[in-house]
Amino acid sequence: MPAPHSAPVPTLAEAAQWAPERVVELAQAHEDLQRQVQTIQHQLEWFRRQLFGQKSEKRLVPPDPAQMHLGELPIPESQPDTPGKTVAGHTRRASRTDYAQDKDESALFFDETRVPVETITLANPETEGLTADQFEVIGEKVSHRLAQRPGSYVILKYVRPVIKRRDTQTIHCPAAPVGVIEGSRADVSFLVGLLLDKFAWHLPLYRQHQRLADAGITVSRAWLTQLAAQAAALLVPIYEAQLASIRASRVKAMDETPIKAGRAGPGKMKGCYFWPVYGELHEICFPFFDSRAHSNVEKVLGLEPAEGSVLLSDGYGAYETYASKTGLTHAQCWTHCRREFINAEAAEPELAAKAIAFIGALYAVEAKIRDDKLKGEAKREYRLDHARPIVAAFFTWVKERLDAQGLLPTNPLTKALIYAHKRRAALEVFLADPDVPIDTNHLERALRPIPIGRKNWMFSWTELGAQHVGVVQNLITTCRLHEVDPYDYLVDVLQRVGQHPAADVAQLTPRLWKEHFGKAPLRSDISSPAA
Repeated sequence: MPAPHSAPVPTLAEAAQWAPERVVELAQAHEDLQRQVQTIQHQLEWFRRQLFGQKSEKRLVPPDPAQMHLGELPIPESQPDTPGKTVAGHTRRASRTDYAQDKDESALFFDETRVPVETITLANPETEGLTADQFEVIGEKVSHRLAQRPGSYVILKYVRPVIKRRDTQTIHCPAAPVGVIEGSRADVSFLVGLLLDKFAWHLPLYRQHQRLADAGITVSRAWLTQLAAQAAALLVPIYEAQLASIRASRVKAMDETPIKAGRAGPGKMKGCYFWPVYGELHEICFPFFDSRAHSNVEKVLGLEPAEGSVLLSDGYGAYETYASKTGLTHAQCWTHCRREFINAEAAEPELAAKAIAFIGALYAVEAKIRDDKLKGEAKREYRLDHARPIVAAFFTWVKERLDAQGLLPTNPLTKALIYAHKRRAALEVFLADPDVPIDTNHLERALRPIPIGRKNWMFSWTELGAQHVGVVQNLITTCRLHEVDPYDYLVDVLQRVGQHPAADVAQLTPRLWKEHFGKAPLRSDISSPAA
């Protein structure tokens, strides 16, 4: 684009003497500048909306034009000086090793005056069948285990009597209860509380460490990290079984969401992605990859989809490539199509509102289907009778606007029209298949914990840690979808997974666990009457 001229505006007499080539050059420069200004205005409006505007895509009453945006407030000419203070240097104390913490079971790692302790006395199996005069208690061994109730920490104090049999003169003491993680002080209830606080309530481990310290419990932050990693590793077989169940679904929805994981260099994190996939049995998994490559879809779903499979997605080209390679039907999301017109609303409000009204009529049809609880063939016929005419009218309008409009190719409305026109076949799939949703909103709702979590723990220090995030998050989210309490579920499966037959590991996925074990789940000792 030619550089702007700094010369003053010419008079009519001067302009009349210009050569035709000069006039054409200036007209072209003006068109280029106009295109650039429109693009910059659109970007400015987008950034203003991200910073100060309404994020929701609901149709709202336009704001008062006399009301300024927050970004338009006057900026003071000078900034006040920020007070400072001097921080004294200090020497960091060497930390105790976690191995030493777990080695001595009787060592106190908490403040007895501040932490509630509940004592559980274990019976010595050697006393069974003996009268009181046939043995004597000569001592006891004590072990402590950190447990957690929702919102509080509790120490489970296991008292194990040491006896000496008078007839055999032998000394006996019952073994300490076996934990989920061998040799660890953490009770299964504490492990589950740690995972739920981090992944369900988005409380980073360093904050949990501070909360433990405030409660009078002295453990290292590294110990918490190790516990989270070990617990997640136990859940990997269940995650793999659930992903296999999703692959077998006929209708699947898929998306991708970024995460920072692993170091790309000093002070830099690698840009990686979760590729959440949602199955027709209301199960979701979060496979992790270090890129946004098209081949990742094949790695997640495989190259042999079920007969008649449909993949529902947004407009990213990876899914279309996968569909053409495997032969399945590719459906696309109407919410993403609508979003393009919402982005164009600032540039062309009347035309964008027309497109949004068309799409709103489609969602009114879907709302009627939900209200009447239509399923199967009845749902298909209703869509064909009521939604298909709206879809046809919408794409006719799109074609007319593309043929008639004289907007620049970079105009947001032009981009939105092209987006819809190119994807017509994929956007019409839902009309003839009642099992295909109109959009991927159900998937976006299910993956919401990932972006919410990113704002709290920001990144995963290692790629393995990011994989563990996906493993735990997929089980917690699927529990929510099936109205299963994640606490009860995780307390049960963490104790059960080590003894459960590998061939039946699918029974431990939240959907099947609710059927097989949900009525009588395994509990922590903290939930027993003795506790």
